[in-house]
Amino acid sequence: MTNETEFINALKDPRQKDKAFKLLLDKYQQRLYWHIRKLVLTHEDADDVLQNTFLKIYKNLHNFKQNSSLLTWMYRIAYNESMNLLSKNGKILFSNNEEESKKAIDKLESDVYFEGTEIQLKLQKAILKLPEKQRQVFQMKYFDELKFNEISEITGISESTLKSSYYTAVKHIEEFVMSFQTF
Repeated sequence: MTNETEFINALKDPRQKDKAFKLLLDKYQQRLYWHIRKLVLTHEDADDVLQNTFLKIYKNLHNFKQNSSLLTWMYRIAYNESMNLLSKNGKILFSNNEEESKKAIDKLESDVYFEGTEIQLKLQKAILKLPEKQRQVFQMKYFDELKFNEISEITGISESTLKSSYYTAVKHIEEFVMSFQTF
């Protein structure tokens, strides 16, 4: 497929849908997994949400209006599925709740799938100490390299609010990481 419009047409064509969807999985599965994983934190939850995300994508391709890019649309579905899981499990508790932050950090440190260095662990700890919305915005901008307008489409939050949240998060992360520096 040479461009996104042709690819989307193939995804919507009943004769080509399965083959095109396999290409979609191959191209975006890992990227969406890591987006989801940063939101729900555990590998098991991320796998469940990823599966639900791709089921929703497959079932709703005919509804995709192309008002945004295909990737932004898929991120929005992944984001919403992640928020649904967190809400259902009562895990949206990060707005500066120190106990919940500690639990998340402990879980990260014991996660057999985390293969980061010491500085990466410090960065993750700093991110986990952020309020929920700042954490999400920071991760989408910094790790997923999304533009503010794309994050706005995904989350439904205005770009100016996102920018403020992002730069506040950066400041808090810098302060946290610098507090560990020894000279």
